[in-house]
Amino acid sequence: MWVIVVCILLVLAGLLAVVRWGGLAVQPPPTPPPHAAGSTDPPPMSLVARRYLWYLALAVTAGFGAGILAAGAGGRLAMRLLAVTAGADAQGRITEAQQVVGRITVDGTLGFIVFTALFFGLASGAIYLLLHRLLPTGWAGGLAYGALLLVVAGTRLEPLRRGNPDFDLVGPGWVSVAVFAALVVFHGVLVAALAGRLSRTLPLLSLEPRALAGHALLLLLVLLAPLGLIAAVVGVVVVLVSRVPGMAAHAGRLMAVGRVALALVGLVALPGFAEAIVDILGRGR
Repeated sequence: MWVIVVCILLVLAGLLAVVRWGGLAVQPPPTPPPHAAGSTDPPPMSLVARRYLWYLALAVTAGFGAGILAAGAGGRLAMRLLAVTAGADAQGRITEAQQVVGRITVDGTLGFIVFTALFFGLASGAIYLLLHRLLPTGWAGGLAYGALLLVVAGTRLEPLRRGNPDFDLVGPGWVSVAVFAALVVFHGVLVAALAGRLSRTLPLLSLEPRALAGHALLLLLVLLAPLGLIAAVVGVVVVLVSRVPGMAAHAGRLMAVGRVALALVGLVALPGFAEAIVDILGRGR
């Protein structure tokens, strides 16, 4: 019982963060002079690397936090709700993840939350930091990002994957769709809220304790070696691109192209999303 109580408290903490910070846009990292004054010279490579690590720390922290508070704890509560609504004949059955319907264990809950936060959380944080300039500002940006996650990834990966046999076991289908769709949107809004708030307090990396603490979660990328390698390669590319003259002059054109491309991705994914939702609505008990 106390496991469910803890999950409820975590979700409430996420909702509070959304209410307080949901309208905050991501602020760019602090830049020391003379570059803060608008110098046309390319910034030093060391500054470019520190700014990249700042964005990376922001993505990891916001994504990991949302992964725990929304996708992790919220996902566990959603599973519990679906187990209850599935009825007595579903209790004790084995799910695709080899979990027992109706049984909540500490180990299973911790494993689910940590796994979700490490993978879905970190990925969603990184994607948001890549796309946030293409999204609307304020509340609309978080909602748009949550909706994009739902339409593009929600039915192709998790939690509304069409091929998941658990939707034949628990349900009814409309409850599954409503709960998981709301959870994905909530996760997207929470990522945006946490990123907006953290961008106002996170300093550039330095030897100061506050700066080191703010970048501490980057150590997760060391534990997850493939993700750390990808982050390192992207960092090298970012530093090299910063040496190319005139890149800033093309920023406006790239933004316009990016927004069009993002809208096209959503439109292309929409039919498959709708088909999966209709399929799930017809399943479950």
